Amino acid sequence: MPQKNSVEKLNAVIDELSRYIVGYEDLLKLMAIALVSEGHILIEGPPGTGKTTLAKLFAQMIGGTFKRVQMTPDLLPSDILGTYYYDFSTSRWIFREGPIFANIVFVDELNRAPPRTQAALLEAMQEKQVTIEGHTHALPQPFLVLATQMPVGTEGTYPLTPALIDRFAYMYQVTFLDPEKEVEILNRIDLIETTQPRALMRLEEVIELQRAAREVYVSTKIKSYIVNLVNYLRKQEEVSIGPSPRASIWLMKGARTLALLEGLDFVVPDHVKWIAPYVLTHRIFLKPEASIGGVSPRDLVLRALESVEVPKT
Repeated sequence: MPQKNSVEKLNAVIDELSRYIVGYEDLLKLMAIALVSEGHILIEGPPGTGKTTLAKLFAQMIGGTFKRVQMTPDLLPSDILGTYYYDFSTSRWIFREGPIFANIVFVDELNRAPPRTQAALLEAMQEKQVTIEGHTHALPQPFLVLATQMPVGTEGTYPLTPALIDRFAYMYQVTFLDPEKEVEILNRIDLIETTQPRALMRLEEVIELQRAAREVYVSTKIKSYIVNLVNYLRKQEEVSIGPSPRASIWLMKGARTLALLEGLDFVVPDHVKWIAPYVLTHRIFLKPEASIGGVSPRDLVLRALESVEVPKT
């Protein structure tokens, strides 16, 4: 079956990436899920941990285009989206595409840009298009935004708004690796810097997988389990703003994509459990007293997974 072949190719991409990237196995898997489920990933962590390299290699291996945007406080929306300019040779206004026009867009240090520039990503991430001077331009497909943010409170950063955070289907936190794995990075650095990996699949096959993911069966029991997890978090006394309905949507989309990549045509509770921390953690806003008391959003997600009854399938 062509679909099965495409799944094997995407899993081969993940395996090949692990030859270059040390650690972060779950992030590699999450990137494949995000690509097929048509979501976006927010990555938080210190610089120098290989995030840009990972995004670029991923784009090359799926046969896609890659663009990088370095956010700075003086960056304008037009620097990301593009702009019209007047061509005197043809006496016409011509649209010059910005770096958002790529299959994999890596937005580095998103929270260093001011809110106006951050907001330029909203339409692109939600509707896969941008509107400039009243003209709408479709973005390349597939389209995946991988954005990094410096740890909250870092000097020279602007807080991300809840609306922008909610547009990211998934969030992943990277940390420095242990010494043994850092030694392995040194062993592989020449491979990373000198090798040009070949494409292991075509963009058309990615789009085929996106269609196939929508056909994965999600039972009523699984859907109720997803909604119960989200509602449990909304009712916790430590929470000031709970997960929005988008959380339920992305729990379902992420779980069914994970099922597809595992060769199944239906979702089981373990798929929901695996994806839940990456979907829910960044959508939980705590009351100040809870934060001071040492409670974290991830603690609440783990509590929900332990407390909400798991359906029998």
